[in-house]
Amino acid sequence: MTLSLYRPRHLADAMQRLFDESFMRSHGSPYVIEDDPLLLDVLAKDDEYIITAAIPGLKPEDVNIEVQNNTVTIRGEVVAPEADGQAQWMLQERSYGRFARTLNFPVELDSVKAEAAVENGVLSLRVPMAETAKPRMVKIQAK
Repeated sequence: MTLSLYRPRHLADAMQRLFDESFMRSHGSPYVIEDDPLLLDVLAKDDEYIITAAIPGLKPEDVNIEVQNNTVTIRGEVVAPEADGQAQWMLQERSYGRFARTLNFPVELDSVKAEAAVENGVLSLRVPMAETAKPRMVKIQAK
């Protein structure tokens, strides 16, 4: 017996991916999607960016983060569980496979001071702006 389900979410995801990869990227989108997209939240606060992503089931060593100049790239892989020889999948909706996300920020970032942590399946990455990107007060001297 085969279970057939109507899955409009997959169609919506495919349409969004097609839109993102064709229209948005050609017009200077601030991100690049590779393989499956990693859904992110990005918050600008004071002199830093806070990036969060849901990565349920992954350990910190399963995720690679690279901060270079004004770019942050997050990569990893969610491995699909295998059914044993006596079982077959009736429904498998969770996403599996490699994921990657690259964000381009409008200023240079400080890769040395970047910090990442995983708590309850949520990755939190704090990336401060580089000192050269921060506004600087210039003192005026009278002559």
